Amino acid sequence: MPRTDRLFQLMQALRDLPAPATALALALETGVSERTIYRDIDTLRGLGAVIDGEAGFGFTLIEDATLPPLGFVPEEIEALVVGLTEVTQIGDPALAKAAKSALTKLKSRLPSAQAHRLKHAVLTAKRFYKPPTIVIDASALRQAAWEERTIAVDYADAKGKRTVRELDPLTITFLDGTHCLLAYCHLREDYRVFRLDRMEDFTVTDRSFRPRRIPMLREFKARLEAEPPRHIQS
Repeated sequence: MPRTDRLFQLMQALRDLPAPATALALALETGVSERTIYRDIDTLRGLGAVIDGEAGFGFTLIEDATLPPLGFVPEEIEALVVGLTEVTQIGDPALAKAAKSALTKLKSRLPSAQAHRLKHAVLTAKRFYKPPTIVIDASALRQAAWEERTIAVDYADAKGKRTVRELDPLTITFLDGTHCLLAYCHLREDYRVFRLDRMEDFTVTDRSFRPRRIPMLREFKARLEAEPPRHIQS
């Protein structure tokens, strides 16, 4: 691994791991030796990162030199906490991890008083009922939507009947307590809403519907606002 990439990875580990992070924990997180961790900590300090701690105790990132300071009004901080905390609870594993990482980055970039407010926000989000389990790779599904690639999906309706659908994926939304894909269905020749937890598998085809995703999504959203769906696609 190039040294620069290793240093960036170490910075992210310092943001993510509970402080103080031991050299052993950092080594396991980054895949290098503890000796390398000590050398890289010294390098990061030389580059301007304020890292408290020492060998045998652990390390805490106090000030992140790679990120400029940010400022938010109190309500913006509360909104960030609520939004990102909600994603950690309802997002797929990749999104939940990204939201948690984003919170740690924000703490590193905020002035100390605002970082304290972020850590101890008055508002937060808590869900006692988790969304239905998703077995497909939601990250790959999002990527297919970004790339505007048609997908073939093994899908089960509410009665358990399975069909293979060819879909143009437009966006993923959290609807009625579950993650849903808004898509154009080639079988029905119309827009439909599909539950991700009813998808067994999908493949990305070599067919592109670029550059129509944004106008298609705009049209579908307008339909949903005019007449909200009474049920998810079956």
